[in-house]
Amino acid sequence: MSEAVRKPAIFCISTYEKGQAFLREAAQQGCEVNLLTVDKLRDANWPREAITHLFTMPEGLTPEQILNTVSYFARTHPIDRIVALDEFDLEAAALLREHMRLPGMGQSETRFFRDKLAMRTGARAGGVAVPDFIRVFNYDDLRAFMAHVPGPWLLKPRSNASAIGIKTIQEPEELFPILDQLGDEQSHYVLERFVTGEVYHVEGVTWGGKLLFSQPCKYGKPPMQTMHQGGVFTTRTLSKDSAEEQALCEIHRRVLQALGLRNGVTHTEFIRSAVDGQFYFLETAARVGGAFIAEVVEFATGLNPWVEWARIEAALAQGREYALPPLRRDYAGSVICLAKQSEPDLSAYADPEIALRLHKHHHAGILLQSPSAERVQELVDGYAVRFLEDFCAVMAVPDRPTA
Repeated sequence: MSEAVRKPAIFCISTYEKGQAFLREAAQQGCEVNLLTVDKLRDANWPREAITHLFTMPEGLTPEQILNTVSYFARTHPIDRIVALDEFDLEAAALLREHMRLPGMGQSETRFFRDKLAMRTGARAGGVAVPDFIRVFNYDDLRAFMAHVPGPWLLKPRSNASAIGIKTIQEPEELFPILDQLGDEQSHYVLERFVTGEVYHVEGVTWGGKLLFSQPCKYGKPPMQTMHQGGVFTTRTLSKDSAEEQALCEIHRRVLQALGLRNGVTHTEFIRSAVDGQFYFLETAARVGGAFIAEVVEFATGLNPWVEWARIEAALAQGREYALPPLRRDYAGSVICLAKQSEPDLSAYADPEIALRLHKHHHAGILLQSPSAERVQELVDGYAVRFLEDFCAVMAVPDRPTA
Protein backbone atom coordinates (compact mmCIF):
# COMPACT_ATOMS: atom_id res chain seq x y z
CA MET A 1 0.00 0.00 0.00
CA SER A 2 1.39 3.41 -0.92
CA GLU A 3 2.33 6.01 1.67
CA ALA A 4 -0.41 8.33 0.34
CA VAL A 5 -3.33 6.03 1.15
CA ARG A 6 -2.28 4.10 4.24
CA LYS A 7 -3.88 4.84 7.59
CA PRO A 8 -1.93 7.05 10.00
CA ALA A 9 -0.24 4.78 12.54
CA ILE A 10 -0.38 5.59 16.26
CA PHE A 11 2.08 3.64 18.38
CA CYS A 12 0.98 3.32 22.04
CA ILE A 13 3.10 2.29 25.01
CA SER A 14 1.57 1.18 28.30
CA THR A 15 3.14 -0.78 31.13
CA TYR A 16 -0.19 -0.77 32.94
CA GLU A 17 -3.62 -2.00 31.84
CA LYS A 18 -5.34 1.24 30.93
CA GLY A 19 -6.43 3.38 28.00
CA GLN A 20 -8.90 0.97 26.40
CA ALA A 21 -11.21 3.86 25.48
CA PHE A 22 -8.28 5.63 23.82
CA LEU A 23 -7.39 2.58 21.75
CA ARG A 24 -10.98 2.06 20.59
CA GLU A 25 -11.50 5.69 19.66
CA ALA A 26 -8.19 6.01 17.80
CA ALA A 27 -9.20 3.03 15.65
CA GLN A 28 -12.68 4.49 15.23
CA GLN A 29 -11.09 7.71 13.97
CA GLY A 30 -9.40 5.80 11.15
CA CYS A 31 -5.94 5.21 12.59
CA GLU A 32 -3.89 2.04 12.71
CA VAL A 33 -3.35 1.38 16.41
CA ASN A 34 -0.33 -0.55 17.66
CA LEU A 35 0.31 -1.33 21.33
CA LEU A 36 3.53 -2.19 23.16
CA THR A 37 2.96 -3.49 26.70
CA VAL A 38 4.76 -5.79 29.14
CA ASP A 39 4.77 -9.56 28.95
CA LYS A 40 2.50 -10.07 31.97
CA LEU A 41 -0.23 -7.98 30.29
CA ARG A 42 -0.23 -9.88 27.01
CA ASP A 43 -3.63 -11.41 27.84
CA ALA A 44 -5.08 -8.40 29.68
CA ASN A 45 -8.45 -6.92 28.78
CA TRP A 46 -7.26 -5.02 25.70
CA PRO A 47 -9.77 -4.18 22.93
CA ARG A 48 -8.23 -6.58 20.42
CA GLU A 49 -10.63 -5.51 17.69
CA ALA A 50 -9.11 -2.01 17.78
CA ILE A 51 -5.43 -3.05 17.84
CA THR A 52 -3.61 -3.90 14.63
CA HIS A 53 -0.46 -5.20 16.31
CA LEU A 54 -0.03 -6.00 20.01
CA PHE A 55 3.42 -7.03 21.16
CA THR A 56 5.13 -7.23 24.52
CA MET A 57 8.47 -6.71 26.22
CA PRO A 58 9.97 -7.79 29.57
CA GLU A 59 9.48 -5.47 32.52
CA GLY A 60 12.35 -3.24 33.57
CA LEU A 61 13.94 -2.61 30.18
CA THR A 62 16.26 0.37 30.01
CA PRO A 63 15.27 3.32 27.78
CA GLU A 64 17.88 2.20 25.25
CA GLN A 65 16.43 -1.31 25.17
CA ILE A 66 12.93 0.08 24.62
CA LEU A 67 14.31 2.28 21.84
CA ASN A 68 15.88 -0.77 20.17
CA THR A 69 12.63 -2.74 20.56
CA VAL A 70 10.53 -0.05 18.90
CA SER A 71 13.13 0.66 16.20
CA TYR A 72 13.04 -3.03 15.26
CA PHE A 73 9.24 -2.90 15.01
CA ALA A 74 9.53 0.22 12.82
CA ARG A 75 11.55 -1.68 10.21
CA THR A 76 8.35 -3.30 8.94
CA HIS A 77 5.59 -1.08 10.42
CA PRO A 78 5.14 2.67 9.97
CA ILE A 79 4.89 4.92 13.05
CA ASP A 80 3.45 8.43 12.75
CA ARG A 81 2.74 9.32 16.37
CA ILE A 82 3.78 7.88 19.73
CA VAL A 83 1.50 7.99 22.79
CA ALA A 84 2.39 6.91 26.35
CA LEU A 85 -0.84 5.79 28.02
CA ASP A 86 0.80 5.38 31.43
CA GLU A 87 2.73 8.13 33.21
CA PHE A 88 5.74 5.89 33.79
CA ASP A 89 6.18 5.57 30.01
CA LEU A 90 6.32 9.29 29.24
CA GLU A 91 10.13 9.48 29.22
CA ALA A 92 10.42 6.47 26.93
CA ALA A 93 7.90 8.01 24.52
CA ALA A 94 9.80 11.33 24.54
CA LEU A 95 13.09 9.55 23.84
CA LEU A 96 11.51 7.66 20.94
CA ARG A 97 10.05 10.84 19.43
CA GLU A 98 13.40 12.57 19.52
CA HIS A 99 15.30 9.56 18.18
CA MET A 100 12.79 9.02 15.35
CA ARG A 101 12.22 12.78 14.83
CA LEU A 102 8.48 12.41 15.29
CA PRO A 103 6.11 15.22 16.37
CA GLY A 104 4.98 15.63 19.96
CA MET A 105 6.68 16.42 23.25
CA GLY A 106 10.41 15.75 23.37
CA GLN A 107 12.44 15.11 26.48
CA SER A 108 12.71 18.72 27.63
CA GLU A 109 8.98 19.43 27.19
CA THR A 110 8.05 16.14 28.86
CA ARG A 111 10.01 17.08 31.99
CA PHE A 112 7.50 19.85 32.70
CA PHE A 113 4.80 17.16 33.02
CA ARG A 114 6.85 14.47 34.74
CA ASP A 115 9.58 16.07 36.85
CA LYS A 116 8.27 17.81 39.98
CA LEU A 117 11.27 20.13 40.09
CA ALA A 118 10.91 21.15 36.45
CA MET A 119 7.16 21.78 36.70
CA ARG A 120 7.55 23.82 39.91
CA THR A 121 10.35 25.89 38.41
CA GLY A 122 8.34 26.50 35.23
CA ALA A 123 5.11 27.34 37.03
CA ARG A 124 6.80 29.73 39.44
CA ALA A 125 8.56 31.47 36.55
CA GLY A 126 5.12 31.93 34.99
CA GLY A 127 3.81 33.71 38.09
CA VAL A 128 1.86 30.75 39.50
CA ALA A 129 1.74 30.31 43.29
CA VAL A 130 3.74 27.22 44.31
CA PRO A 131 4.65 25.99 47.82
CA ASP A 132 8.23 27.01 48.69
CA PHE A 133 10.64 24.38 47.38
CA ILE A 134 14.32 23.72 46.81
CA ARG A 135 16.45 21.39 44.71
CA VAL A 136 18.20 18.60 46.61
CA PHE A 137 21.80 19.33 45.68
CA ASN A 138 23.79 21.61 47.96
CA TYR A 139 23.52 20.78 51.67
CA ASP A 140 24.21 24.35 52.82
CA ASP A 141 21.33 25.53 50.61
CA LEU A 142 19.07 22.88 52.16
CA ARG A 143 19.99 24.01 55.67
CA ALA A 144 19.34 27.65 54.77
CA PHE A 145 15.97 26.70 53.24
CA MET A 146 14.82 24.86 56.37
CA ALA A 147 16.02 27.73 58.55
CA HIS A 148 14.01 30.21 56.48
CA VAL A 149 10.90 28.17 55.56
CA PRO A 150 8.91 26.80 58.52
CA GLY A 151 8.46 23.03 58.71
CA PRO A 152 7.29 20.44 58.34
CA TRP A 153 8.54 19.72 54.84
CA LEU A 154 7.92 17.03 52.22
CA LEU A 155 10.72 15.18 50.45
CA LYS A 156 9.20 14.19 47.12
CA PRO A 157 10.57 12.01 44.31
CA ARG A 158 10.80 14.19 41.25
CA SER A 159 9.43 11.55 38.88
CA ASN A 160 7.02 9.35 40.82
CA ALA A 161 3.28 9.73 40.41
CA SER A 162 0.55 10.10 43.04
CA ALA A 163 1.80 10.20 46.66
CA ILE A 164 4.29 7.38 46.17
CA GLY A 165 7.67 7.79 47.84
CA ILE A 166 6.88 11.03 49.69
CA LYS A 167 8.49 11.41 53.12
CA THR A 168 7.47 13.94 55.77
CA ILE A 169 10.32 15.77 57.50
CA GLN A 170 9.41 17.26 60.89
CA GLU A 171 12.82 18.58 61.99
CA PRO A 172 15.90 19.61 59.97
CA GLU A 173 18.08 16.88 61.52
CA GLU A 174 15.71 14.22 60.12
CA LEU A 175 16.55 15.09 56.51
CA PHE A 176 20.22 14.20 56.19
CA PRO A 177 20.08 10.57 57.40
CA ILE A 178 17.38 10.01 54.77
CA LEU A 179 19.58 11.62 52.12
CA ASP A 180 22.46 9.37 53.20
CA GLN A 181 20.22 6.34 52.65
CA LEU A 182 19.23 7.63 49.22
CA GLY A 183 22.86 8.07 48.21
CA ASP A 184 23.22 8.98 44.55
CA GLU A 185 19.42 8.99 44.18
CA GLN A 186 18.94 12.03 46.42
CA SER A 187 19.28 14.55 43.57
CA HIS A 188 16.15 12.96 42.09
CA TYR A 189 14.10 14.49 44.94
CA VAL A 190 12.72 17.94 45.72
CA LEU A 191 12.16 19.40 49.21
CA GLU A 192 8.95 21.38 49.63
CA ARG A 193 7.09 23.23 52.36
CA PHE A 194 4.17 21.15 53.63
CA VAL A 195 1.00 23.15 52.98
CA THR A 196 -2.09 21.96 54.82
CA GLY A 197 -5.44 22.34 53.15
CA GLU A 198 -7.97 20.81 50.81
CA VAL A 199 -6.75 19.24 47.58
CA TYR A 200 -8.37 19.72 44.16
CA HIS A 201 -7.73 18.51 40.65
CA VAL A 202 -8.58 19.92 37.24
CA GLU A 203 -8.90 17.79 34.11
CA GLY A 204 -7.96 19.66 30.95
CA VAL A 205 -8.09 19.39 27.16
CA THR A 206 -5.70 21.55 25.11
CA TRP A 207 -5.48 22.06 21.35
CA GLY A 208 -3.02 24.28 19.51
CA GLY A 209 -1.77 25.78 22.77
CA LYS A 210 -5.28 26.87 23.76
CA LEU A 211 -7.00 25.37 26.80
CA LEU A 212 -10.43 24.34 25.51
CA PHE A 213 -11.81 22.50 28.53
CA SER A 214 -11.33 22.55 32.31
CA GLN A 215 -13.23 20.45 34.82
CA PRO A 216 -12.36 21.28 38.44
CA CYS A 217 -13.02 18.64 41.09
CA LYS A 218 -12.43 18.34 44.80
CA TYR A 219 -10.97 15.33 46.55
CA GLY A 220 -12.36 14.15 49.89
CA LYS A 221 -9.27 13.17 51.83
CA PRO A 222 -6.05 14.34 50.15
CA PRO A 223 -4.64 11.54 47.94
CA MET A 224 -1.42 11.55 49.99
CA GLN A 225 -3.41 10.76 53.14
CA THR A 226 -5.45 8.04 51.45
CA MET A 227 -2.34 6.50 49.90
CA HIS A 228 -0.32 6.39 53.11
CA GLN A 229 -2.98 5.91 55.78
CA GLY A 230 -5.67 4.07 53.86
CA GLY A 231 -9.32 5.01 53.66
CA VAL A 232 -11.85 5.85 51.01
CA PHE A 233 -10.95 7.81 47.89
CA THR A 234 -13.58 10.32 46.80
CA THR A 235 -13.80 13.14 44.32
CA ARG A 236 -16.64 15.27 42.99
CA THR A 237 -17.15 18.03 40.47
CA LEU A 238 -17.58 21.58 41.78
CA SER A 239 -20.58 23.88 41.53
CA LYS A 240 -20.66 25.66 38.18
CA ASP A 241 -19.61 29.30 38.16
CA SER A 242 -18.76 29.25 41.87
CA ALA A 243 -15.87 31.42 43.04
CA GLU A 244 -13.95 28.23 43.83
CA GLU A 245 -14.40 26.84 40.32
CA GLN A 246 -13.51 30.12 38.65
CA ALA A 247 -10.32 30.50 40.69
CA LEU A 248 -9.22 26.95 39.84
CA CYS A 249 -9.93 27.40 36.12
CA GLU A 250 -7.81 30.55 36.06
CA ILE A 251 -4.78 29.12 37.87
CA HIS A 252 -5.10 25.95 35.78
CA ARG A 253 -4.95 28.02 32.59
CA ARG A 254 -1.90 29.87 33.85
CA VAL A 255 -0.09 26.63 34.77
CA LEU A 256 -0.56 25.05 31.34
CA GLN A 257 0.41 28.30 29.63
CA ALA A 258 3.58 28.53 31.74
CA LEU A 259 4.54 24.92 31.01
CA GLY A 260 3.91 25.24 27.28
CA LEU A 261 1.50 22.40 26.54
CA ARG A 262 0.48 22.39 22.88
CA ASN A 263 -1.93 19.47 22.49
CA GLY A 264 -3.39 16.79 24.70
CA VAL A 265 -5.06 16.09 28.02
CA THR A 266 -3.83 16.92 31.50
CA HIS A 267 -4.48 16.03 35.13
CA THR A 268 -3.40 18.87 37.44
CA GLU A 269 -3.57 19.11 41.23
CA PHE A 270 -3.83 22.14 43.51
CA ILE A 271 -4.12 22.71 47.24
CA ARG A 272 -6.08 25.48 48.94
CA SER A 273 -4.09 26.56 51.96
CA ALA A 274 -5.86 26.28 55.30
CA VAL A 275 -3.76 29.26 56.45
CA ASP A 276 -4.21 31.91 53.74
CA GLY A 277 -7.00 30.46 51.56
CA GLN A 278 -4.84 30.71 48.41
CA PHE A 279 -4.65 28.01 45.74
CA TYR A 280 -1.16 26.59 45.20
CA PHE A 281 -0.02 24.43 42.29
CA LEU A 282 1.08 20.93 43.33
CA GLU A 283 1.72 18.93 40.16
CA THR A 284 0.51 18.16 36.67
CA ALA A 285 0.73 15.27 34.22
CA ALA A 286 0.13 14.99 30.49
CA ARG A 287 -2.23 12.07 30.91
CA VAL A 288 -5.73 11.13 32.00
CA GLY A 289 -6.38 11.12 35.75
CA GLY A 290 -6.57 7.68 37.35
CA ALA A 291 -9.07 6.20 39.81
CA PHE A 292 -11.97 6.46 37.31
CA ILE A 293 -11.69 10.26 37.14
CA ALA A 294 -12.31 10.07 33.39
CA GLU A 295 -15.70 8.49 34.04
CA VAL A 296 -16.56 11.12 36.66
CA VAL A 297 -15.81 13.84 34.10
CA GLU A 298 -17.86 12.02 31.47
CA PHE A 299 -20.91 11.63 33.73
CA ALA A 300 -20.76 15.34 34.56
CA THR A 301 -20.04 16.79 31.10
CA GLY A 302 -20.42 14.11 28.44
CA LEU A 303 -16.69 14.41 27.66
CA ASN A 304 -14.42 11.43 28.30
CA PRO A 305 -10.74 12.55 28.47
CA TRP A 306 -9.49 9.23 27.07
CA VAL A 307 -11.74 9.60 24.03
CA GLU A 308 -10.82 13.24 23.45
CA TRP A 309 -7.11 12.45 23.74
CA ALA A 310 -7.52 9.84 21.00
CA ARG A 311 -9.41 12.32 18.83
CA ILE A 312 -6.64 14.88 19.30
CA GLU A 313 -3.94 12.39 18.34
CA ALA A 314 -5.96 11.27 15.32
CA ALA A 315 -6.53 14.87 14.21
CA LEU A 316 -2.81 15.59 14.46
CA ALA A 317 -1.93 12.42 12.57
CA GLN A 318 -4.47 13.21 9.83
CA GLY A 319 -3.63 16.91 9.56
CA ARG A 320 -7.09 18.19 10.45
CA GLU A 321 -8.68 20.37 13.12
CA TYR A 322 -10.07 19.20 16.44
CA ALA A 323 -13.13 20.53 18.26
CA LEU A 324 -14.75 19.68 21.57
CA PRO A 325 -17.94 17.61 21.59
CA PRO A 326 -21.19 19.14 22.90
CA LEU A 327 -21.04 19.45 26.67
CA ARG A 328 -23.71 19.16 29.35
CA ARG A 329 -23.78 20.64 32.85
CA ASP A 330 -24.43 17.87 35.32
CA TYR A 331 -22.49 16.87 38.43
CA ALA A 332 -20.72 13.65 39.29
CA GLY A 333 -18.58 12.04 41.96
CA SER A 334 -16.93 8.79 42.96
CA VAL A 335 -16.43 6.71 46.10
CA ILE A 336 -13.76 3.99 45.84
CA CYS A 337 -11.73 1.88 48.23
CA LEU A 338 -9.78 -1.32 48.55
CA ALA A 339 -12.17 -3.98 49.82
CA LYS A 340 -11.78 -6.76 52.35
CA GLN A 341 -14.09 -8.86 50.19
CA SER A 342 -12.87 -10.27 46.88
CA GLU A 343 -16.17 -9.36 45.19
CA PRO A 344 -17.93 -6.71 47.32
CA ASP A 345 -21.72 -6.73 47.41
CA LEU A 346 -22.96 -3.20 46.64
CA SER A 347 -26.66 -4.08 46.55
CA ALA A 348 -27.37 -2.09 49.75
CA TYR A 349 -26.49 1.07 47.84
CA ALA A 350 -29.57 1.78 45.77
CA ASP A 351 -29.97 5.54 45.26
CA PRO A 352 -31.15 6.49 41.75
CA GLU A 353 -28.12 8.77 41.29
CA ILE A 354 -25.82 5.73 41.03
CA ALA A 355 -24.47 5.81 37.47
CA LEU A 356 -21.94 2.99 37.68
CA ARG A 357 -20.93 0.22 40.07
CA LEU A 358 -17.33 -0.90 39.69
CA HIS A 359 -16.59 -4.56 39.14
CA LYS A 360 -12.95 -4.90 40.15
CA HIS A 361 -11.38 -7.60 42.30
CA HIS A 362 -10.98 -6.49 45.95
CA HIS A 363 -12.30 -3.00 45.18
CA ALA A 364 -15.60 -1.33 46.05
CA GLY A 365 -16.63 1.61 43.94
CA ILE A 366 -19.63 3.67 42.96
CA LEU A 367 -19.90 6.61 40.56
CA LEU A 368 -22.72 9.11 40.97
CA GLN A 369 -24.47 11.55 38.64
CA SER A 370 -27.06 14.25 39.32
CA PRO A 371 -28.19 17.68 38.07
CA SER A 372 -27.58 18.86 41.67
CA ALA A 373 -24.09 19.54 43.03
CA GLU A 374 -25.48 19.44 46.57
CA ARG A 375 -26.99 15.98 46.03
CA VAL A 376 -23.72 14.58 44.69
CA GLN A 377 -21.82 15.99 47.66
CA GLU A 378 -24.37 14.56 50.10
CA LEU A 379 -24.12 11.09 48.56
CA VAL A 380 -20.33 11.12 48.25
CA ASP A 381 -19.89 12.14 51.89
CA GLY A 382 -22.46 9.62 53.15
CA TYR A 383 -21.17 6.72 51.04
CA ALA A 384 -17.58 7.39 52.14
CA VAL A 385 -18.58 6.83 55.78
CA ARG A 386 -20.51 3.66 54.91
CA PHE A 387 -17.66 2.29 52.77
CA LEU A 388 -15.30 2.53 55.74
CA GLU A 389 -17.60 0.25 57.72
CA ASP A 390 -18.72 -2.07 54.93
CA PHE A 391 -15.64 -2.63 52.76
CA CYS A 392 -12.47 -0.68 53.47
CA ALA A 393 -9.16 -2.54 53.60
CA VAL A 394 -5.64 -1.12 53.90
CA MET A 395 -2.48 -2.29 52.15
CA ALA A 396 1.08 -1.04 51.88
CA VAL A 397 1.81 1.83 49.51
CA PRO A 398 2.69 0.34 46.08
CA ASP A 399 5.81 1.16 44.11
CA ARG A 400 3.68 2.73 41.39
CA PRO A 401 0.11 3.99 41.04
CA THR A 402 -2.65 1.51 40.32
CA ALA A 403 -4.60 3.65 37.85
